[in-house]
Amino acid sequence: MNKSRVLLITPRYSYRIAAYLQAAQSLGIEVTVVSDGAHSLVGALQKGMHVDLRDPLAARQRILDHSPLPHGVIATDDNVVELAADIAQALGLPGNPSAAGRYARRKDHARRRLQSCGVPVPAHQCMALSDIAAGVPPDIAFPLVVKPLAMSASRGVIRADDCAALRHAGQRIARIVAAARHPDERQRVLIEQYLPGTEIALEGILYRGRLHVVAVFDKPAPLTGPFFEESYYVTPSAQTPEILADAASVVQATCDAYGLRHGPIHAELRINDAGIWVLETAARTIGGQCAMLVEFATGHCLEELVMHNALDVPPPATLPHQAAGVLMIPIPTAGVLRRIEGVLEAQRVPGVETLELWVREGHELVPLPEGSSYLGFIFATGDDAAQVEAALRRAHACLKIVTAPKWDIEVQGVQGVRVLETFLSSTLTP
Repeated sequence: MNKSRVLLITPRYSYRIAAYLQAAQSLGIEVTVVSDGAHSLVGALQKGMHVDLRDPLAARQRILDHSPLPHGVIATDDNVVELAADIAQALGLPGNPSAAGRYARRKDHARRRLQSCGVPVPAHQCMALSDIAAGVPPDIAFPLVVKPLAMSASRGVIRADDCAALRHAGQRIARIVAAARHPDERQRVLIEQYLPGTEIALEGILYRGRLHVVAVFDKPAPLTGPFFEESYYVTPSAQTPEILADAASVVQATCDAYGLRHGPIHAELRINDAGIWVLETAARTIGGQCAMLVEFATGHCLEELVMHNALDVPPPATLPHQAAGVLMIPIPTAGVLRRIEGVLEAQRVPGVETLELWVREGHELVPLPEGSSYLGFIFATGDDAAQVEAALRRAHACLKIVTAPKWDIEVQGVQGVRVLETFLSSTLTP
């Protein structure tokens, strides 16, 4: 019997690649990795199909010329969602219209679309960074939140409580988006009303237009700004069944508005007295190693569920659920990492399942809003969500992050070299 074949379309830097390849191996599915990683040291990228993701039309043609044709298509990250949707549509495979992928990727398009379809969204507008720098007042009342048009992991998202804070936020975001591919993503930002309230995340899978909720996570750490760094995710949610049902309905309405019909969904929502508000809805799985949380909570590998979905296999009607949580270990300060102390003590905390460090000594640490990564992840399980959260907090308290300042040294002339040699000799001598 011939194996099922899946195209995995991914940027070369995606941290989701290994998880998908492991899932495919477990399921006996043949995977062709489509990426811009022709010169990567990763074997799966080297052996896969190489395309220029900056040229979607050429990439599309190269993929469609590939033989044998796949039975399913998966996008790992936001910036390849549109291409994957286009390929699936061209081949008549389960997927989404490319326009739906564009709504899911671009925050400004998403807000306009949801508003036109009657889905509740905060007051919002687009502003040119040049207008913000010139002191042009926004139409939105303070406090407000400034967001790049197309970034994830809360990168560049800043709360501003007055005009001075808005100008400062604009300056920082301008540096962050300077390398964006599209001109409007370099020149404009989304400004929207700040919404108070609690925040949850919903992980789901769309199958032929219907949303199947895989898990809902509470975010017990307050996300009030000025930056919005994700940290604790805990499940099951403490929200009432009625609120969770309403949240799922809002996400379904969002997917309908975008035109999303098939594939993974990761949604961020705020809940307050005025209702349930969609902050983001992405046509991909949850970021980082957090997909492992789904397996701890349900016993099902999220990437395996997505693989089956791409092959038009419906997700399970119901999933078992136990209390589980993750801490995305935040970067406390900028600098060069010297060491992380207390790791063994944190691993011994009752309830902690695993602690993964993604950053090694000598790595430059960049916190939000400029940064987009974490030091690592701590996973825990327990009898209930409160016990899980307590274990994560206790493990986090064990860690001590030791950093050193980052030195930018410019050496000019022979005398400058001699001064640098003397400085390094005195600094590095035990």
